[in-house]
Amino acid sequence: MVAVLLADLFETHRPHLVSVAYRLTGSVSDAEDAVQESWLRLAAARQSEIHDLRAWLTTVVSRLCLDRLRSAAVRRETYVGQWLPEPVVTAVTPSSTPDPLAAVMRKQEFRFAALVVLDTLTPPQRVAFVLHDGFSVPFTEIADILDVSVDAARQLATRARKAVADAPEPAADAEHEAAVRALLDALASGNVDAVVAALHPDVRTVGDGGGKVSTAVNVVAGVDKNARLWLGLWRRFMLVGAGGGPGDPAPGRELEPVLVNGQHGILAHSIPARDGNAGNPRRVYAFTVRDGKVWGVYDVVNPDKLSGIRLPR
Repeated sequence: MVAVLLADLFETHRPHLVSVAYRLTGSVSDAEDAVQESWLRLAAARQSEIHDLRAWLTTVVSRLCLDRLRSAAVRRETYVGQWLPEPVVTAVTPSSTPDPLAAVMRKQEFRFAALVVLDTLTPPQRVAFVLHDGFSVPFTEIADILDVSVDAARQLATRARKAVADAPEPAADAEHEAAVRALLDALASGNVDAVVAALHPDVRTVGDGGGKVSTAVNVVAGVDKNARLWLGLWRRFMLVGAGGGPGDPAPGRELEPVLVNGQHGILAHSIPARDGNAGNPRRVYAFTVRDGKVWGVYDVVNPDKLSGIRLPR
């Protein structure tokens, strides 16, 4: 009976813990693993020594996430290509099935653009900033998690705050969707001028294939390069026939409108191998918008980073 009550009590804290873990790590798999590990540690702990369960669990999850952040920092040193957060992909129409991670994506601080900025911080900076500014954890507790002085914890958060402040706020949902739709409509029209008009002057495309799947290894910057890149890809994968007979063109890629971290994005379904064509794996496109135009295109195709796709089957 006690175990059942403890499990029920833990579940009331799961949405909070998942949101903490995902914002700390930017990884769906790491966040879910950290939350599960916190449950195992809770089940083995002496309940009489826990005076504030939410605070205790937050501390446990934060320490686990700090370990994962440090491990990720080491992996990034030899990572092939660019490193992006793991997206959380949900249906445009909300699901009736409860999902703690999908639920928190409605908040601005979980937008994909915000997580990209957090990825530029050091692990201690990220922990100090996210816990204090995002979840109101006192610096005394943050210092204990990081094993530093309280003043050092404050300084870490201050440095992180300055770095985050230099990045623009994510666009409002309506502005974001309008800009992404304008780009997709322009690509579908094949009109170069329309594509250029839909792109921000400082547009950049960032791909993350982890060396496992083909994508841009380097950041593609500038309107001209991006217009050529995306029109070429569109013609290659989107605007092709869907015939089924011998000699017919390969079927085009199905693009499904989805929410990527709560804002309009695209799930590009895989193209199966056919008639000697190797096909192409599924990928998630996230976008950032500035001044009403698409400023960033993020091509997440590393299969290890697609565990956050929460779509009904």
